[in-house]
Amino acid sequence: MTERVTLITGASAGIGAELARVFAAKGHRLALVARRVDRLRALADEISATGAAAPIVIACDLEQRDASDRIAAVLAEHGVEVEYVVNNAGFGLFGQAIILDRAAQLGIIDVNIRALTDLSLRFADQLIRHRGGILNVASIAGFLPGPGMAVYYASKAYVLSFSEALRRELASRGVRVTALCPGPVPSEFQARAGLQPGFDSAVLNVSPAEVANAGYRGLMANKRLVLPGVSIKLVPFLLRFFPRSFILAAVGSFQLRKRK
Repeated sequence: MTERVTLITGASAGIGAELARVFAAKGHRLALVARRVDRLRALADEISATGAAAPIVIACDLEQRDASDRIAAVLAEHGVEVEYVVNNAGFGLFGQAIILDRAAQLGIIDVNIRALTDLSLRFADQLIRHRGGILNVASIAGFLPGPGMAVYYASKAYVLSFSEALRRELASRGVRVTALCPGPVPSEFQARAGLQPGFDSAVLNVSPAEVANAGYRGLMANKRLVLPGVSIKLVPFLLRFFPRSFILAAVGSFQLRKRK
């Protein structure tokens, strides 16, 4: 019988590393993807030291167009098939879209949208064969317009919409699809984005480990959405009571106060 793996992108730090620890602790063999091979190897060694199966390490930059081809090739070399895809890799940049570097913003689309879509579809036959699933890490940002981080917020809206639609399409084939929508999480994301943690981080903050555990439980329970933490669950509910124009103005004003 072909060995099955859980493929996790963005596994070198933050939520991705915690997701790797959770899946490994639950008996999944992992294939870990990230740019920084030293961190991946350190995480793989940590997981192996617990007695879990040694993860497959795939050093890969998802901004590159051939990234998914390279991932598939490495998995084929190891003779494994994908049972679960965890699309965690993603990043954002803070600032006005017309001022930020255009190539860098297109890189957000490459990672947050194109690579996520490719990996969700590329292994569909294997997911169906093993009745597995997809966990797509979206964000509470996916429910909002995001002046000040326009491309990032839009990318997460795509992840949310795509995940819900794919869930409907794959349900009859035994494949579960869950969108994980955390709020601000203390990680390297803020530093890369150029953000200063503010009031939202204090109120909505949930640790990467808590987010990862909530995501794993939600996927295994076949939930459509996972909103980690009590406060974050209120956001989609409260949005129903305000005009979109008000939300747009409020988010734009709030984002300006978060700049370093």
